[in-house]
Amino acid sequence: MPSSSFSGTDRAPEKKLTLFALRLAVLEKTATGIGALGFIWATVVLLGGFAITLDKTDFWFITIILLIEGTRIFSRSHELEWQHQATWSITDAGVSSFRALRSNSLSMMQAVRAFFGRTAVSSGKNEEERAESRYDHGDSGRTGLQRKPTRTWTSSDVPLLTYGNWLFLSRNVSKLLYWLQILSATACVVLSLMKLIRHDYGDVAKGDMDKRNRKSALYIFYALALAEALLFLMEKAYWEWKVSYCKLLEKVNEECELGTSGEVSIQRFFYDSYSRCVNGSIFDGLDMDMITFSTELLGSSSPDEQLIGIRILRQFVIKERFSEDTLQKIGTNISVIERLVEMLNWKDSQQEEARSNAAEILSKLAGKKQNSLRVAGIPGAMESISSLLQTSRTSGGAADEIGEKRIIFDRVDYGFWTFNHLGLLILKKLARDHDNCGKIGNTRGLLPKIVDFTHTGETTLKDENVTDTRIQTVKRSLQLLKMLASTTGATGKQLRKEISEIVFTVSNIRGILRHGERYPVLQKLGIEILTSLASEEDATERIGGTGGVLKELLNIFFNGGGRVPEYNQVSVAAGEALAMLALESKANCHRILKLKVLPQLVGALEIRALQINAARILRNLCAYSGDDMFDQLRAIKKAAPTVLKAATISAENKLQEVMVGLASQVFRFMTVGESTSMFEKAGIGESEVAEALIRILNKYQDPHIKVPRIRRFAIELAIWMMDDKAANVKIFKSLGLEMELEGILETTSEIESFNIFSGTTGLSRHKVTIHSLVETALKLLLQTETKTNVGEEV
Repeated sequence: MPSSSFSGTDRAPEKKLTLFALRLAVLEKTATGIGALGFIWATVVLLGGFAITLDKTDFWFITIILLIEGTRIFSRSHELEWQHQATWSITDAGVSSFRALRSNSLSMMQAVRAFFGRTAVSSGKNEEERAESRYDHGDSGRTGLQRKPTRTWTSSDVPLLTYGNWLFLSRNVSKLLYWLQILSATACVVLSLMKLIRHDYGDVAKGDMDKRNRKSALYIFYALALAEALLFLMEKAYWEWKVSYCKLLEKVNEECELGTSGEVSIQRFFYDSYSRCVNGSIFDGLDMDMITFSTELLGSSSPDEQLIGIRILRQFVIKERFSEDTLQKIGTNISVIERLVEMLNWKDSQQEEARSNAAEILSKLAGKKQNSLRVAGIPGAMESISSLLQTSRTSGGAADEIGEKRIIFDRVDYGFWTFNHLGLLILKKLARDHDNCGKIGNTRGLLPKIVDFTHTGETTLKDENVTDTRIQTVKRSLQLLKMLASTTGATGKQLRKEISEIVFTVSNIRGILRHGERYPVLQKLGIEILTSLASEEDATERIGGTGGVLKELLNIFFNGGGRVPEYNQVSVAAGEALAMLALESKANCHRILKLKVLPQLVGALEIRALQINAARILRNLCAYSGDDMFDQLRAIKKAAPTVLKAATISAENKLQEVMVGLASQVFRFMTVGESTSMFEKAGIGESEVAEALIRILNKYQDPHIKVPRIRRFAIELAIWMMDDKAANVKIFKSLGLEMELEGILETTSEIESFNIFSGTTGLSRHKVTIHSLVETALKLLLQTETKTNVGEEV
């Protein structure tokens, strides 16, 4: 269900706690105000004005009530602190920790310690002992955060009494202060009621104004004491009813979906909210929410608070109904993002859970473009993300050269795979932005790590029982490499250069192509990476020169036709890669021809799923193999009828474009007699081909982004047909070719000058401009009997 469908307390269950804290604070502050008024009344009016005339019982009643109220106020002022301390345990077993009191309770602690002759420990220490707990995350359980032993006493360890440790546990001190308040308030109610019911204020003679005033003053004092005590007991009753009977904290924890460990978090949140309402304005606690609360805990110096905070944040980020608001709030808080990035560098095995949660939150945060820019913009962010990636494979010692120095952990069950997944996921989401791709490439040692994750052996790929985790890691690393390799502009050019220069890139992909028939998705990703890399000349030679790559691509290409769609997609990708590798690469063209696949490529022109890429491959072989392969390429003449039919009849724009382009190359390998015979065999007249070319030029009076080379190819084929064939020149003249060519001169564009594109940037510029082709065609139209050799020019 979308988060937008939730409203009110459904989207923020903690509002119930802040409202509860507000109501309690109103009762508390009202009782405190009445108590302060009663104290002033007793000290100023009664003890100040009537001290001498007070009866002995009244004097002692007032004194006892003031002492009781003082004890209750003192207990109240410290109970909240002890309750707060009692929530510091974050273990499932509920082991509470003893911590130093804060400034408002320091004096009491010092007095107790002095009485028992113990050395006081600085209240500034924030460390505490916690029991070890197991935390189930991902596929494996791992140990929670645990304090390392120090050389000094911590507040939780100081033994105030040799056999009295139980007494001074936070939860027990809290209970002691709680019951002391209840007893004090009850005593005030009893004593006040006794005096108010009995009206025993001493003898008041008629007309004795002083004694009448004393009686009124006593009545007011006992009424104030009773009102304060009753309000306090009312507050406690309301507290117990909501917390113990209505299970408010448990319900909010359930609605927040924080689990068992969240009970501590909810208690901490409630006590903090209540403290703010009591110590400041009663409305201060309303400004709190679980997200703000957790982010404040992240900035704490206490690992316990950090772990509580990161647990809350993770839970709110992964839950759909809280995710949108949480990510929006975190995304606009740079200090929180910086803290999360910093936590990625925590290498201690005892900080594993906090580190994992921080990585998971960042992976969600990076899903939105604006947030991804903020994450990547933090100094050192990429290095921190890189620290998540740890590989166990060594590549002949080269890994020490191309990667960061590996860190040895003291636990063999450390969740390396979890961090690898999260690290790759974060990088994958960051790579959606062009600028972030550049930052990834500029991060020292990061690209080799990513490439290293693409390695997988034959055993793994053919093992039916291999874990999804391993395959998912390979898939994610391939997806990331694909995004980086397909980056546009100067950044993409540099990234492709760096990726191709890593010695394991192509060989790792070759292993997937050779043994990954069970994983067509991995094969397709690997092939698409090769296609992107092949747009750079040096990378093209590296790929073609890596043994077996071209052979594996050809096998996949030929075996994919006619199979299920999933394999057809891999086959199409392989065809595109082969066409790119053959483009302007004489060496790769020779390598392909040496594999003796020309007949199969010609046959693939008849297979619908393969014909477009087969035509592209064949055209590039014809155009870039050179004269030394002319005889071997003559076998391509067999494809002429198929090519002509597709070029003249096909309604599919892309197919028509590549077939027209191939036709202009195929005829180079035919004599005049062979071409005449071919037209007859195909059942297509030369006039029909001429009409088809005129239709193409008339249809595309302006360059078309989907078929940017179709006008060029049509002119090339027209030039071949008119060369030394006066009859064809007459046909083209009659069809109005001259007018079409003049129109092309007025509409040429840079888009027609390139073979391929990277975004809006053209790559692999044609050696012959379209203007030159138009001028050659116009000359042929004017010089019908002049033999013009344009074969080499084309």
